[in-house]
This record gives sequence, C-alpha cells and structure tokens, in this order.
Amino acid sequence: MRRTRRQWVTLGLAAVLLAALCVLAALWQWHRYTDRQAQIDLVEANYTADPEPLATFVGGPDEELAPRDVWRPAVVTGEYDPAGTVLLRNRPVGGTPGFHLLVPLRTELGGEEVVLVVDRGFVPLGADAGEPAFVPDPPDGEVTVTMTLRADEPASDRGAPSGTVVRINTEQVLAQGAADGAATTAAATVGAYGQMRSEDPAAAETPVALPRPDTDPGSHLSYTFQWAIFALGAVGGYVLLWRRETRAATVTAGELLAADDPEGTSRPRRPRRRHVDEDYEDAVLDAAHQAPARSTYPD
Repeated sequence: MRRTRRQWVTLGLAAVLLAALCVLAALWQWHRYTDRQAQIDLVEANYTADPEPLATFVGGPDEELAPRDVWRPAVVTGEYDPAGTVLLRNRPVGGTPGFHLLVPLRTELGGEEVVLVVDRGFVPLGADAGEPAFVPDPPDGEVTVTMTLRADEPASDRGAPSGTVVRINTEQVLAQGAADGAATTAAATVGAYGQMRSEDPAAAETPVALPRPDTDPGSHLSYTFQWAIFALGAVGGYVLLWRRETRAATVTAGELLAADDPEGTSRPRRPRRRHVDEDYEDAVLDAAHQAPARSTYPD
C-alpha cells in the first residue's frame, strides 16, 4: 500500500528532527572533546615545568591564580599549622576510598603573611570507615614545599562532618580548621592551593603521594563521529525508503500486460516460416481429396 503525501511529510519531519537531535549531540560531544583536549594540553605544558617561587604566579594576598598557571610547580617556604588539618572527603585515589590531608601553610607573599592550603597527600580508610587509617604530622618549623598549584575550588553548600570538607576551598578549609583550634582563619589568603610534591626537610611519616593528573582524552571524539553517522542515517534512511516506494509504484506497459495475462496467451506469436509452409501443404492436400474425381475417358 502506497503512503499518502501526508504520511511522507510526517516521516520527513521526523527524520529531520531525529537528524537535528543527533547533530546537537555530536556538537556537545565535540565541545567536550575540545575542552578536555585543552585541559590535557595545559597539563602537559605546565606540569613538567621547572618550579618557581609562588610570587611568580600570585603577587600578593587575595589574588587568584591565573588559568594559564594551573598545574605549574611552585616553591613555597613557610611553617605548617597542624592544628588546622582538615580531611577532604569523597576524593578517592586510584579507586581507593580515603581522605586527603589539607594543612594550612603560613608564608610571606608581597610583604604580608598569607595562609596557603596544602594538600599533603592521601590516606586510606581505617578500620572505621569514617576515619582515616593514620594522620601523619607535617614537619616542624620552617619547611620548603614544592607543590603543584591549583585554582581554589568553588565553595560547597553541602554539609560535612566536623573536621572534613567536600571541596578544597580555602575559606571553608580554614573555617573547619579554626573549629579545631587553628589560628589561621583570620589571616590573608590567595585564590589557590597546592598539591604537595616534596618537603624539605621531609616528615618522619608522609601520606600517599598524589598521582600525576589524568591525561586520558576519553571517548568524546568517537562519540562525535557516532552521532554524526546517526544523523546521516536518519536522512539517508528516509531517502532510501522514498526511492524504494517510488520505484515500486512505477510500472511499465509490458508489466501491466504481464499482470493481466500471466500465461501470455493474449500475446500474438510470430509463426516460424516452416510452420507456415506445412499448413499450406496440408490445405492443398485436403482440397485435392475433397474435389470430385474427373473421368479420363470420354463420354
């Protein structure tokens, strides 16, 4: 049964809509791929650079780390405030659940004392799932820390148990530390924190070092091509269906005759010449037999 024009229009609009949705999905995956690739390029350019003083990247209190300087190694000299140690929750390392140790570091920047939060590393869960297996103390006195600079994370509106946070936001970390007796909450800060690479002098016991940043590009590019193929398939499927039905609706005169007379009895056949000669000879012989015999004798 042939489709009506209205049905073709409906199918065409559905194909166009499906193709448009697939194109939007492909563009979304493409933007995710380009964003991810930009992050990877930044990591590869900055992470292996030579360490420089913190003042090279953040000139003074209340300044924020520029996006181009994220993942740069920096050297900071100061003193830890272990009383302000706070645990970062829900940030596993290598698939292992545990906590990050966030410790305030007092240092001087631009002629003023500032506090910089340092992520000293990772500690796994202990026997009690709500507590770390151990909390190593940082070095006493003046220490030089080589760290990876990261931008301060946005503040979280989620609640967390006392002494813990869910994001590395300097203001929230210092506020939690102050609840445990730290005296750094009123100090000047910067819009950045550091992930420890090494300490000099080294602590007697250290947490698990944080791994290098992940540079896996993911599957966004392959998903982009997949959605693009789906979009082409939606339009191509409609065109193919239309062509097939159009061809089925086109019938030649010969096909109509064949449909009316499948045995072909109504088609005149062209007799072969030898059949015509045989019929002629038969007719002559029949006429000769039927004619009255003529006497050869005279009356």
